[in-house]
Amino acid sequence: MLTIKSKISELPAIGPAYVKKLHKVGIKTAGDLLFYFPFRYDDFSDVKKNSELELGEVVTVVGKIVDIQNVRTRKRKMSLTEALIEDESGLIKAIWFNQPFLTRNLKKGINVSLSGKVVFAQDGFQISNPSYELLGSGQSLHTARLVPIYHETEGLSSKWIRAHMKSVLKLAGEVEEFLPTSIIKNQNLLSLSEAILQIHFPDDEESTKDAKRRLAFDELFLVQLYMMMQKKKWQENKAVKIKFDKKIEKDIKEFIKSLPFKLTNAQKISTWNIIQDFEKNKPMNRLLEGDVGSGKTLVALISSLAVIGSGFQVAFMAPTEILARQHFEEAVKRFSGIHTPNPSQEGNSIKDSIVLNNSVESKKQNLQVRFHSPKGTMEPSNIKINSIWRGIGVCKIALLTGSESKIFIGGKTEKINRVKLLEKIKKGEIDLIIGTHSLIQKKVEFHNLAYSVIDEQHRFGIEQRGKLQNEIIGIKDGIKTVPHLLSMTATPIPRTLALTVYGDLDLSLLDEMPKGRQKIITKLVAPANRKLAYKFIGEQVQKGRQVFVICPLIEESDILEVRSATEEYEKLKNQIYKNFQIGLLHGKMKPKEKEEVMHKFSQGELDILVSTSVVEVGIDIPNASVMLIEGSDRFGLAQLHQFRGRVGRGKYQSFCFLFTDSTASKTHQRLKALIRSDNGFELAEQDLKIRGPGELVGIRQSGIPDLAMASLTDFELIKKVRYEADKIIAENDNLKKYPKLSEKLKKFTKDVHFE
Repeated sequence: MLTIKSKISELPAIGPAYVKKLHKVGIKTAGDLLFYFPFRYDDFSDVKKNSELELGEVVTVVGKIVDIQNVRTRKRKMSLTEALIEDESGLIKAIWFNQPFLTRNLKKGINVSLSGKVVFAQDGFQISNPSYELLGSGQSLHTARLVPIYHETEGLSSKWIRAHMKSVLKLAGEVEEFLPTSIIKNQNLLSLSEAILQIHFPDDEESTKDAKRRLAFDELFLVQLYMMMQKKKWQENKAVKIKFDKKIEKDIKEFIKSLPFKLTNAQKISTWNIIQDFEKNKPMNRLLEGDVGSGKTLVALISSLAVIGSGFQVAFMAPTEILARQHFEEAVKRFSGIHTPNPSQEGNSIKDSIVLNNSVESKKQNLQVRFHSPKGTMEPSNIKINSIWRGIGVCKIALLTGSESKIFIGGKTEKINRVKLLEKIKKGEIDLIIGTHSLIQKKVEFHNLAYSVIDEQHRFGIEQRGKLQNEIIGIKDGIKTVPHLLSMTATPIPRTLALTVYGDLDLSLLDEMPKGRQKIITKLVAPANRKLAYKFIGEQVQKGRQVFVICPLIEESDILEVRSATEEYEKLKNQIYKNFQIGLLHGKMKPKEKEEVMHKFSQGELDILVSTSVVEVGIDIPNASVMLIEGSDRFGLAQLHQFRGRVGRGKYQSFCFLFTDSTASKTHQRLKALIRSDNGFELAEQDLKIRGPGELVGIRQSGIPDLAMASLTDFELIKKVRYEADKIIAENDNLKKYPKLSEKLKKFTKDVHFE
């Protein structure tokens, strides 16, 4: 007897060859096939008589085959199968290309249903390459309805899947309902069995929508439950309570006064949120998201003062050595007390420095500011300590990466033996440890790590993040004490993703851009104007500016007709700009080679840097004024915006040139959105609609199902899902009251592999 647990080989007419193909797409049981949902539909529901057909429409006709034959064309040496179909209103010709085997199934005198597009030929209207179905074979599967289209693989066509799906549909009633009855009723959802029937062979378009809504609700609900339970589990840990006392308040206030600019409103709010989290005995798990140059690092450094001032350590992990070094230099510069104070930062209380006044006037203030390092890499060696800000007695800072180890102590930066540095970290002689994944190596032991900051957190795997996140400070009454955690990202996350995929995190937004930062002039350059763009770039270099050239590939590809970094580098170096200094940077280079190239570019020794997407984050070159992006159609809007943010960081007017050979209207629509907007959050929302969530933030790799992915743009549905998940967690966080839901969630999280 066939059940949903039956092996796929037990289904009728499925031999070993097809079993192997089905296994390839993850179908091993009858139940797996039942849950292999279509991703779109062909609408062949419009059934017409032959005399009613109109040019260009997609229709279904029903009639008798009065003639059928294979014909060989002389010019193109192509096989055509031509059939005449008759109904009570007249004749219509159907034509298929290179399918001579059709005459074995379609015989003269047989009644058929044909669905396809009406085209015009020399002898009148005809239906081109129609799907067909023999009448009298039962319910229509391939014609005269909304026809499901599935993800296919070699040897597994949608038509084959539809035919075999029919044999397992009767098992839909065996699928257990796992959603609580109250949710199904409150949200007016189809039953699970009915949704499965309608998703495969819907009665009409409305039935399709209802089925998708139920199945998407299920998947989003499970994602949300998982995230909320992860948050609950994380909060079961304990963290060190860091009191915001008068001493810390004074330190932070003096530090902010010492800055040569004002904090933005968004920076103030985010910093205050973090400091308030520190005062709880539950570990913070906050995501700080902000556009390129919005001041995330400064927020992390200010909040670090509260931790360091209380006698604890802070770890700051970055995905690349370049970025780690920049954070180290920024920390040394900010904490060394060498700044000229900004009188506008004066205030009577910490609230004047960090906490926003709730008045209408303060909400109207435009406090946007800008900060950046000067041209070149600042090497803060032997800096004289200024008395403007002594704060916590000048923070002891270390840099630890795969290739170097440095410390800043007593106003001086110097290299240090790695072993000695590890000893100092272990003894608690270093306050702020900045580095790459080197921070999570076994040999690194912290003395009392109370705050972990992970920059560009999506660049690290879940295990890497977890090592720093779960660093155990101590254990009391069987409960471990772990650090507070701040994750940072320069990729703005649309609110629908924030509510679902990042539902276990508290969010802080830096949605204000620094004051005085010039708008980057962005242009879509037609292929015919390439030489003009090259001329303009040459003029910029002659003025002393520097240029980025971004390519989507490292080496030339025969498959993808896009310019590679190596190909473009050779062309620019040997043909276009023979007198300029040009460098090449890509991910396959050794770390030391990359560091050397970036050092030269940052020091102004290179005029043009040709690179792949490795420059997306972590490179601050205030002297760079032009960003040229080859194959811009190969990148998402969010990523293009990241690239664009690499220029315009200094005092010079900057430009971004988008090159593409694509003539697709969708491509130009997307690129024009980048030209119109310089708001990363707005562009992220656009990217979500155009490209989908998988490509936007890389969550496709986590395996979240298609229906849930598609529904990540449906804010109203997500709100309802979150509401129901909140209620379930509030009343029964371990799901003991709902055993079927608990079992389903376990299977779902096992199959999905959340990143």
